[in-house]
Amino acid sequence: MVDSNAGSILVERARVTRHDRYDGAQHVLAFAAPAIAARAKPGSFVHMDCGPEWLLRRPMSIMSAAGGEIEILFKQVGHGTLTLAELEPGDESELIGPIGNCFAAIGERPRKLLIGGGVGIPPMLYYAEFLVAAGEPPPLLLAGSELPFPFELEPATLPVRSAAIENAQAISRLQRQTVANRLASRADIPGSFRGFITALADGILSAMPEKERRETALYACGPTPMLEAVAALAARHGLPCQVSLEEYMACAVGGCAGCTVEVATENGPAM
Repeated sequence: MVDSNAGSILVERARVTRHDRYDGAQHVLAFAAPAIAARAKPGSFVHMDCGPEWLLRRPMSIMSAAGGEIEILFKQVGHGTLTLAELEPGDESELIGPIGNCFAAIGERPRKLLIGGGVGIPPMLYYAEFLVAAGEPPPLLLAGSELPFPFELEPATLPVRSAAIENAQAISRLQRQTVANRLASRADIPGSFRGFITALADGILSAMPEKERRETALYACGPTPMLEAVAALAARHGLPCQVSLEEYMACAVGGCAGCTVEVATENGPAM
């Protein structure tokens, strides 16, 4: 069932087609949601129904959208996500989406540095895959997390340049694969970086030739302190940047004003 909402956001009854479980109470759910998948773009999210016992939905970033399906990655941390963690193939959930402004190309900046932190990693993976599929120059993807995310340490099957995970493991593959028993120190894994992901990005930008730096734009999603650090990093290097904000929310469309964030624009403050 698909209902139109304001002409752009859909309400779609989506069926679970796959549920992959990983270390650290992490889950990847794939849904048959053809209407939402057709409209989704990197940076889009869905507002998920967690069952009749929970009034509020949960916002979830879209990690991929192809072939009429979308994927989300989440960590079970509370009662709502526990309900989602119990979903099995064939179960259904009502989704509202795709919601949110999406990442967009910045003129004369063909080089893209993507920075994802924690649950902000999935939309950056989506953007990386989107850019590669569109024939854009391969982006440099950096990802930071205290837990290993479910990606194997294998040669990349897509030409996305090497990525690093803060205090965890290196991502060199965008395909979702099982990683077992990898919660120990990552000092043994080549390519890993122990420290803030923005410190790694700063080192990379500082080492770039000036010509390459003038062609680079930053894109990021993750916790607010990380995004503040990314904005400061971009200002320090004189680079444009786009960030995807993460907030708890009730309605997901700004109507209740509970999740709105004030931003400075050329025309003054806006929400």
